[in-house]
Amino acid sequence: MEVCEIMTESAEIKKIKNFSLNVRKNILEMAVSAGASSAHFGGALSITEIVSTLFAHHLRIDKNNPNWEDRDRFILSKGHACLAYYAALCEIGYISKDELKTFEKDDTNLLGHPVINRKLGIDFSNGSLGMGLSLGIGVAISSKKKKKDFNIYVIIGDGECNEGSVWEAAMAAPNFKLNNLYAIIDKNNFQQTGSNKEIMDVDSLKDKWTSFGWHCKEVDGHNIQELHNFFLESQKINKPKAIIANTVKGKGFSFSENNNAWHHSVLTKSFYEKALNELKKNYN
Repeated sequence: MEVCEIMTESAEIKKIKNFSLNVRKNILEMAVSAGASSAHFGGALSITEIVSTLFAHHLRIDKNNPNWEDRDRFILSKGHACLAYYAALCEIGYISKDELKTFEKDDTNLLGHPVINRKLGIDFSNGSLGMGLSLGIGVAISSKKKKKDFNIYVIIGDGECNEGSVWEAAMAAPNFKLNNLYAIIDKNNFQQTGSNKEIMDVDSLKDKWTSFGWHCKEVDGHNIQELHNFFLESQKINKPKAIIANTVKGKGFSFSENNNAWHHSVLTKSFYEKALNELKKNYN
């Protein structure tokens, strides 16, 4: 029995890793298609494994019906990282490969921040930072009032934690006993104009979220096994859950890793080809 469980888990991790690779490829395709419109490249790459772990395995969804009433809800509070979101929606079949190439083009459904479009699986508009967790609280309360059992997953940037509204929401969730709410903090240590330490150092995020009454754990945000284990192990914990995911902005490509110039930049053909070569070398 134990051997079977190990084999099954290994298959799950392999599936998520493959999903993650395809998400990175999709991010590249969208970014290069955007051309001079540019794209929020770095922050999308830092959440690639997080989004992939959720969409490939942990989110309860119906791949044939984006509007299934009992689906888990996903909220990208750091909406500028939507490249990863759109890429994942493509991998589950809600967005076509051709539509990905319309990113930031005229009349597109795929703008630089998510705009609600439930036919494509986009449940919420996001862009103004600090709003996503409050949205999540509202949906989590609604789920309980309607006697539903779906979960709500909110991805928040560590720079976004400079917003006071994040901490009002962090205080509210345990008060309402929202054990169906997950906050995933993408701790890549940067925000648009510089490092978090330079702009507004939030010190230990784990201590802060724990002090507000959340079940909180710190993990490697690019380690799929650690992410997978957290979502599995925390299911029965009767508190809102927070995960501090230590990540690398621009993860996956030598020119963008920990390089804040790639917060929002143009992916030229030469950088695109360099990135493709690095994918083939590092992920195959």
